[in-house]
Amino acid sequence: MGRLLKWTTVIPLICGVFILLNAYFTAGEQYWFNLLPVVAIVVWAMFAAADRLLIFLAFATPLSINLEELDLGGIGVSLPTEPIMVGLTLLFLIKLGLERNIIEPRIWRHPITWVISAQLIWMAVCILPSTMPMVSVKYMLARLWFVTTMYFMVSRLFETPRNIHRFMWAYMSGMAIVVIYTLVRHAQLGFEHDPAHWVMTPFFKDHTSYGAILAFFLPFSFSTVSFPSYSVGRKLMAALLFVLLTVGLIFSYTRAAWLSLIGALGMFLILRLRIPMWLLALGLVAGGGVLWTQQEQITIALERNRDESSDDLGKHVKSISNISSDASNLERINRWNSALRMWKERPVFGWGPGTYMFQYAPFQAAEDRTIISTNFGVQGNAHSEYFGPLSEQGVLGMLLMLALVVVTTYTVLRLYPRMPAGADRRILMSAFLGLVTYYLHGALNNFLDVDKASVPFWAFTMLVVLMDLKYPRVKEVGVVEG
Repeated sequence: MGRLLKWTTVIPLICGVFILLNAYFTAGEQYWFNLLPVVAIVVWAMFAAADRLLIFLAFATPLSINLEELDLGGIGVSLPTEPIMVGLTLLFLIKLGLERNIIEPRIWRHPITWVISAQLIWMAVCILPSTMPMVSVKYMLARLWFVTTMYFMVSRLFETPRNIHRFMWAYMSGMAIVVIYTLVRHAQLGFEHDPAHWVMTPFFKDHTSYGAILAFFLPFSFSTVSFPSYSVGRKLMAALLFVLLTVGLIFSYTRAAWLSLIGALGMFLILRLRIPMWLLALGLVAGGGVLWTQQEQITIALERNRDESSDDLGKHVKSISNISSDASNLERINRWNSALRMWKERPVFGWGPGTYMFQYAPFQAAEDRTIISTNFGVQGNAHSEYFGPLSEQGVLGMLLMLALVVVTTYTVLRLYPRMPAGADRRILMSAFLGLVTYYLHGALNNFLDVDKASVPFWAFTMLVVLMDLKYPRVKEVGVVEG
């Protein structure tokens, strides 16, 4: 009783002090003090409800706003997501030092975790010879808090199957708000091509990242329409959400995202038809051989294409292969060639993580420059998840990124056939197809340095790991049982 009386006295006192202080700061036109209750709730959630905080992060990620886009001193931090991730990462690392078993040992031993750990270690090594150490440190730290929260911490969250659905729906709910906002703005401008590049601001920097995330979640939104355990009402919501995301993707005018969905459809057929891996490998080798031997003829054929990006969706699709006059396509080639020249000059360690956009300008050749090229190189990154690491972290940086794609794909190709039909296999399929859209999109753009793509990318990758551990191979079962 005495303790209750004590709190009934202290809480009003704290509230009163806050109101007085807030009034004082507001009178001085300093409004940041209003955020104190929110900060207090977030700090409490970090200690008492980290699982709910992770689900909140999924919802908040599509709605987060990068301060750099608001011209606030060039601070490249997304609010509210990244500060929360920083806090969670610090707590996780402290707890990891005190309790070794907070992550299941088999997760640490999984090949996918090995590749991710190798990426982080090599990135840290490349900071030492970096041309811009502070930029590289910030880039490395951002990757660390993305991986810590959305890979390692999510492993605990996804131990409860219902949380997987909550996480997916939370992200898609936030994304639905962004799509509605974008479509309303775009409709006021007649759904024309040019405004499609910026109507999603301030939530997304441009239409390419926006389209990439829409493509990422379309496989899952499609699978939920007929998910066995869902009620009729939830299936109806899923159908509406799928239509909304599809319309958003169409009017994003993001050609790379459209292509990535075609690739995901191909992977879906490979998994369902259970095409053996040796046949896939043979097909890839044969396809690569054709491209290598016929590259001159292919280039000539592509250069004949004069269709450019436009409001006409048919011409916009045809412009995908235009490498003669389409400025967007030509600028990508300029960025890739610049990355290759940077790599040739510093082949082992590269120029440092996160430094491409600050260093590529002098490596632009006159014949590669386009009408949208800049002398100062202030228009973004390498437009590739593979050439970017090549220029910034040397050949090993690119090989580790490719290794992550290959090892994850190999894991799923081995895992899917041994899983029983049911909810888990459907979840695995939709999550992996989302990853496939990003693997393919990553050949043309790179977004893993921002929360929008990193949150689903690392979470879906962990989902693959957890399913692989849940359904071990026969040999592994014998070892465990023995």
